[in-house]
Amino acid sequence: MADWELRPAEDADVEQIAELRAVTMRPDLERLGRFDPDRVRQRLRNGFAAEHTWVIEVEGAFAGCVALRPDVDAHWLEHFYLDPRWHGRGIGSAVLGTLLERCDREHLVVRVNVLHGSRARWLYERHGFTAVTETPVDIFMLRAPR
Repeated sequence: MADWELRPAEDADVEQIAELRAVTMRPDLERLGRFDPDRVRQRLRNGFAAEHTWVIEVEGAFAGCVALRPDVDAHWLEHFYLDPRWHGRGIGSAVLGTLLERCDREHLVVRVNVLHGSRARWLYERHGFTAVTETPVDIFMLRAPR
Protein backbone atom coordinates (compact mmCIF):
# COMPACT_ATOMS: atom_id res chain seq x y z
CA MET A 1 0.00 0.00 0.00
CA ALA A 2 1.21 3.50 -0.80
CA ASP A 3 2.01 5.95 1.98
CA TRP A 4 -1.04 8.03 2.89
CA GLU A 5 -1.97 10.58 5.50
CA LEU A 6 -4.88 12.74 6.57
CA ARG A 7 -4.65 16.48 6.93
CA PRO A 8 -7.38 18.90 8.00
CA ALA A 9 -9.28 20.30 5.04
CA GLU A 10 -9.31 23.99 4.25
CA ASP A 11 -12.00 26.05 2.54
CA ALA A 12 -9.70 26.26 -0.50
CA ASP A 13 -10.01 22.46 -0.97
CA VAL A 14 -13.71 22.62 -1.87
CA GLU A 15 -13.40 22.80 -5.68
CA GLN A 16 -10.90 19.96 -5.89
CA ILE A 17 -13.17 17.85 -3.67
CA ALA A 18 -16.28 18.80 -5.69
CA GLU A 19 -14.54 17.65 -8.87
CA LEU A 20 -13.48 14.35 -7.29
CA ARG A 21 -17.05 13.81 -6.08
CA ALA A 22 -18.32 14.17 -9.64
CA VAL A 23 -15.78 11.67 -10.94
CA THR A 24 -16.26 9.05 -8.24
CA MET A 25 -20.05 9.21 -8.03
CA ARG A 26 -20.75 9.43 -11.75
CA PRO A 27 -21.01 5.67 -12.48
CA ASP A 28 -23.48 5.02 -9.64
CA LEU A 29 -25.53 8.15 -10.33
CA GLU A 30 -25.70 7.35 -14.04
CA ARG A 31 -26.80 3.79 -13.26
CA LEU A 32 -29.59 5.25 -11.12
CA GLY A 33 -30.48 7.84 -13.78
CA ARG A 34 -29.59 10.70 -11.44
CA PHE A 35 -26.31 12.15 -12.73
CA ASP A 36 -26.30 15.90 -13.25
CA PRO A 37 -22.75 17.29 -13.55
CA ASP A 38 -23.64 20.66 -12.04
CA ARG A 39 -25.83 19.33 -9.24
CA VAL A 40 -23.30 16.72 -8.11
CA ARG A 41 -20.67 19.44 -7.62
CA GLN A 42 -23.05 21.98 -6.09
CA ARG A 43 -24.33 19.52 -3.50
CA LEU A 44 -20.76 19.10 -2.28
CA ARG A 45 -20.21 22.85 -2.14
CA ASN A 46 -23.47 23.33 -0.23
CA GLY A 47 -22.62 20.67 2.36
CA PHE A 48 -18.87 21.25 2.69
CA ALA A 49 -17.64 22.00 6.21
CA ALA A 50 -13.86 22.17 6.35
CA GLU A 51 -13.91 21.86 10.14
CA HIS A 52 -15.30 18.30 9.87
CA THR A 53 -13.32 17.21 6.80
CA TRP A 54 -9.92 15.69 6.16
CA VAL A 55 -8.02 15.52 2.91
CA ILE A 56 -6.43 12.19 2.05
CA GLU A 57 -2.96 12.59 0.60
CA VAL A 58 -1.12 9.71 -1.02
CA GLU A 59 2.59 10.10 -1.58
CA GLY A 60 2.14 13.79 -0.70
CA ALA A 61 -0.55 14.57 -3.29
CA PHE A 62 -4.33 15.07 -3.07
CA ALA A 63 -6.07 11.71 -3.40
CA GLY A 64 -9.41 12.12 -1.68
CA CYS A 65 -11.33 13.27 1.34
CA VAL A 66 -13.59 12.15 4.15
CA ALA A 67 -15.82 14.02 6.59
CA LEU A 68 -17.23 13.12 9.98
CA ARG A 69 -20.04 15.51 10.88
CA PRO A 70 -21.54 15.52 14.39
CA ASP A 71 -25.32 15.24 14.70
CA VAL A 72 -27.74 14.79 17.58
CA ASP A 73 -27.42 11.03 18.10
CA ALA A 74 -24.46 10.07 15.91
CA HIS A 75 -21.70 11.30 13.62
CA TRP A 76 -22.30 11.15 9.86
CA LEU A 77 -19.53 9.77 7.68
CA GLU A 78 -19.78 11.91 4.56
CA HIS A 79 -17.91 12.92 1.44
CA PHE A 80 -15.68 9.85 1.45
CA TYR A 81 -14.12 9.94 -2.00
CA LEU A 82 -10.87 8.43 -3.19
CA ASP A 83 -9.37 9.08 -6.60
CA PRO A 84 -10.09 5.97 -8.72
CA ARG A 85 -6.36 5.62 -9.44
CA TRP A 86 -5.97 4.56 -5.81
CA HIS A 87 -8.93 2.16 -5.62
CA GLY A 88 -8.19 -1.44 -4.76
CA ARG A 89 -4.97 -0.71 -2.89
CA GLY A 90 -6.31 -0.79 0.68
CA ILE A 91 -6.14 2.96 1.20
CA GLY A 92 -9.89 3.49 1.59
CA SER A 93 -10.12 0.66 4.08
CA ALA A 94 -7.14 1.99 6.03
CA VAL A 95 -8.57 5.53 6.14
CA LEU A 96 -11.97 4.24 7.27
CA GLY A 97 -10.38 2.00 9.88
CA THR A 98 -8.39 4.92 11.29
CA LEU A 99 -11.49 7.11 11.59
CA LEU A 100 -13.55 4.33 13.15
CA GLU A 101 -10.84 3.63 15.73
CA ARG A 102 -11.12 7.29 16.80
CA CYS A 103 -14.90 6.95 16.97
CA ASP A 104 -14.63 3.79 19.06
CA ARG A 105 -12.31 5.54 21.55
CA GLU A 106 -14.92 8.30 21.90
CA HIS A 107 -17.87 5.84 21.96
CA LEU A 108 -19.47 7.44 18.90
CA VAL A 109 -22.20 5.94 16.77
CA VAL A 110 -21.48 6.48 13.07
CA ARG A 111 -24.05 6.70 10.29
CA VAL A 112 -23.51 6.68 6.54
CA ASN A 113 -25.71 6.56 3.50
CA VAL A 114 -24.71 4.82 0.31
CA LEU A 115 -26.35 4.60 -3.09
CA HIS A 116 -28.06 1.33 -4.01
CA GLY A 117 -25.65 -0.84 -5.97
CA SER A 118 -22.54 1.07 -4.88
CA ARG A 119 -19.46 -1.02 -4.16
CA ALA A 120 -18.88 1.23 -1.13
CA ARG A 121 -21.60 -0.69 0.72
CA TRP A 122 -19.33 -3.71 1.02
CA LEU A 123 -16.50 -1.58 2.39
CA TYR A 124 -18.83 -0.26 5.09
CA GLU A 125 -20.18 -3.73 5.88
CA ARG A 126 -16.63 -5.07 6.30
CA HIS A 127 -16.12 -2.33 8.89
CA GLY A 128 -19.21 -3.21 10.91
CA PHE A 129 -21.95 -1.05 9.39
CA THR A 130 -25.41 -2.55 9.00
CA ALA A 131 -28.30 -1.32 6.89
CA VAL A 132 -31.12 0.21 8.93
CA THR A 133 -33.31 2.00 6.35
CA GLU A 134 -33.61 1.99 2.58
CA THR A 135 -35.19 4.28 0.02
CA PRO A 136 -35.35 3.63 -3.73
CA VAL A 137 -31.99 5.43 -4.06
CA ASP A 138 -30.17 5.26 -0.70
CA ILE A 139 -29.24 2.73 1.94
CA PHE A 140 -28.75 4.23 5.41
CA MET A 141 -26.29 2.33 7.54
CA LEU A 142 -25.17 2.49 11.16
CA ARG A 143 -22.18 1.33 13.16
CA ALA A 144 -22.21 1.19 16.95
CA PRO A 145 -18.92 1.79 18.77
CA ARG A 146 -16.87 -1.27 19.62
